[in-house]
Amino acid sequence: MDTRTLVAVSTALTLGLLAGCGDDAAAPAGPAAGGPAPQATGEPWYDETTPASPGGTSSPCPVPVTFPLADGWAAKAIEPPKGELAEQVGEALTKRGGSTVRCEVDGRSAGGGFLRIWAADSPTVTPRAALESFAAGAGETVAGQQFRDLRAGGFDATETTWLATSPLTEEESRNWALAVQSAGQTLVFTVSEGLITERADVLPAYRLAVRGLAKSE
Repeated sequence: MDTRTLVAVSTALTLGLLAGCGDDAAAPAGPAAGGPAPQATGEPWYDETTPASPGGTSSPCPVPVTFPLADGWAAKAIEPPKGELAEQVGEALTKRGGSTVRCEVDGRSAGGGFLRIWAADSPTVTPRAALESFAAGAGETVAGQQFRDLRAGGFDATETTWLATSPLTEEESRNWALAVQSAGQTLVFTVSEGLITERADVLPAYRLAVRGLAKSE
């Protein structure tokens, strides 16, 4: 199987297995609060990126936080794969670096990509340790990883960014992730550039979500 075929199969499996349940039909959320003022313009943080306009809430996500969704983006809970083959293939796509994906926010209908929320399997892992394990957990070549501590809505948070090179395509992409602790869980929010998504497609929705983080009622 050649490289293009492998990439196509992987993409199809990802979209199929990560199709959750329950489209978000909640009323638009209010403006994000608590986010830091821009600190570092340009590469690698792009803090000058304006958060997207809010258009919904994260109610379908089974995590102990809430966050606003970008207009046109829809949240779905990730259902565990069923059947022997689904479990084997699904585990490779739903687990990474000691974390399990719990929710996906799909922005394709609005011209964006995906925002995914992961829960660390160990409740005692620190946000930075969870981020380090996540970045290294995909079998990609990781370079230029940076960290910073900041406020994300109502939480103290750690954020990281790194460049990843795929062993299949040898393409390099930039990734961003932010981790917080809430109700005994360490949660990791992730976005990345990809073969068909650029920074401008994913960062506005990511900025809106993490700057509007709040504890669930």
